[in-house]
Amino acid sequence: MVLAAAFPALVLPPFASGLEGSLGGGLYTGLIDYLESLREELSQIDEGRRSDLRAIAEYVTRKSAAEKEAELLFICTHNSRRSHMAQIWAQVVAHHLGVTGVTAYSGGMEATAFAPRAVASMKEAGIKIRQRDHSSNPVYGISFASGVPAMEAWSKKFSDSPNPQKDFCAVMVCSQADEACPFVPGAEKRVSIPYEDPKAFDGTPQETEKYHTCCRQIAREMLYLFTRVK
Repeated sequence: MVLAAAFPALVLPPFASGLEGSLGGGLYTGLIDYLESLREELSQIDEGRRSDLRAIAEYVTRKSAAEKEAELLFICTHNSRRSHMAQIWAQVVAHHLGVTGVTAYSGGMEATAFAPRAVASMKEAGIKIRQRDHSSNPVYGISFASGVPAMEAWSKKFSDSPNPQKDFCAVMVCSQADEACPFVPGAEKRVSIPYEDPKAFDGTPQETEKYHTCCRQIAREMLYLFTRVK
């Protein structure tokens, strides 16, 4: 796992002219613009969350040093919103920054479905998402870069296949799941970075804004995380 450039004080070179060509490459133009717009927002992340994000980065670094895959399992209550967003953004940013040997997963305390409002927010950010069936828990194909196979996303329990069963980092992205699962079987590390649930605003005038805010915060924090991987 190699980062082609250092990022002192989080001063990042422009993605479109530097990182896009020399690192992960192939990222869709809209996504490059979205990530570029996040660079100046990294200062919004408070030190408490930075510490937790660095703990995940250190886990990825340690696995890399041991020449092992770093598997990150993002967990929330229903695997419908925040955990999917975190999984997808982690994979997008890792690819774009050239951080290899990382696979992101997601799961919940129970399975429901990838929420359409969350899907819409990810599409708005520049990620291509296609619904592959019309079941109550549909499978979605997730594409973010040319030449990169599409990810598959659907709602599942955190213990369900294809999620890792041992030697992974469990990342709790909602306070309810954090409280309900003080111990995650098989995890060798557990970190809590809860996000506000945009579901609370479904059907209100703030609905779209809150989903976009959540999506953007997660993307911003995944950007910070992977710039700290050594």
